Amino acid sequence: MKVTLRRQDTEIRFPVRSAGERHAKRSRLFLEVECDGVTGYGEIAPQPQELNGDAAIADVIDEVRIFVVPQLQQILEREGDLPSWTRVARFAGSRAASNPAVAVLEMALLDRELRVAHATIDSLWPARFDTPRQTTVSLIDDAAWSVDAHAARVRAKISGAPLSSSALRRLSELSAPVLLDYNCSAQSDVEVIEQVRIIRDVAHVVAVEQPYAVGNVVDTARLAERLDVALSVDEGVRSVRDLAQLVRYRAAEIICVKPARVGGLANARTIIVEARESGLRPYLGGFFESPYARSVHRSLAQSCVDEPSDLGPVDVVGEGSSREVDPVADGFGVSPSAEMLEHAAVLVNVEVTI
Repeated sequence: MKVTLRRQDTEIRFPVRSAGERHAKRSRLFLEVECDGVTGYGEIAPQPQELNGDAAIADVIDEVRIFVVPQLQQILEREGDLPSWTRVARFAGSRAASNPAVAVLEMALLDRELRVAHATIDSLWPARFDTPRQTTVSLIDDAAWSVDAHAARVRAKISGAPLSSSALRRLSELSAPVLLDYNCSAQSDVEVIEQVRIIRDVAHVVAVEQPYAVGNVVDTARLAERLDVALSVDEGVRSVRDLAQLVRYRAAEIICVKPARVGGLANARTIIVEARESGLRPYLGGFFESPYARSVHRSLAQSCVDEPSDLGPVDVVGEGSSREVDPVADGFGVSPSAEMLEHAAVLVNVEVTI
């Protein structure tokens, strides 16, 4: 077995400012797991710094190196084979970096299992929906927007600060409905309700997302009662237990489920299915991944999500997304391109012989 972790640093062509940071650069981690001549690939795109409960990329790298790869080695030495991708979610510990580190391994093992079986992801997740796309912009600064022409919904980053005339003008030019994403920055119900009222004069507001801090279910539930638009929770969804709390307090109508945040694809699908059964509207979120992970997420979404999701391309400076993946006959249908991997920095390179 050979395990290789690579890092690709990208510059986002149209940076997006949120309440807590400016998304201008993003590093993507690619994990290769090769065994018996067959290789699988996983990918995550962690935050540069710890924010709102999400781990920093340096901590995720350490988690992969110190905990995830040694666990994989131990199982291979003990059992003589790689674990099924369905077991990997159980590797997660309580550290913030654990879920994304486990998620990247799970994706790699699933990709490899499909390739060994000469199967495609459609055999595991048959498409049931033509899941619409969501695009993201910012109302916090006047940086250039890039609005996906095919987007069925626009997520607009917002804070409690007064909106500029430029922001209101650009909102008025949108044809798609708008979800206002506070990223845990709202100060009061009154502030949120007033901003929704102002924006409604120029745009179709359909939801408010993550107004309060992670875990603040009580205040979120109170605001949900006062709003006459849907309330969405993003950073506050990390487990089935979080979902149960939101349902119990009637604190959300929409939830954003990000595979890296919840510990992988299996956990994401479980949360999505249970959310739908509880009457919520789940959508699949993202962390500015490459076309490879976005393709994997699209397959998952089309099997269980009909809400607009973060599935569109992320426009980066450089060669462009067309060279970042190559088509393949099995697995996820695409693979990180050899050219892209060649230029990514190698962080971990481990070989184990049984």
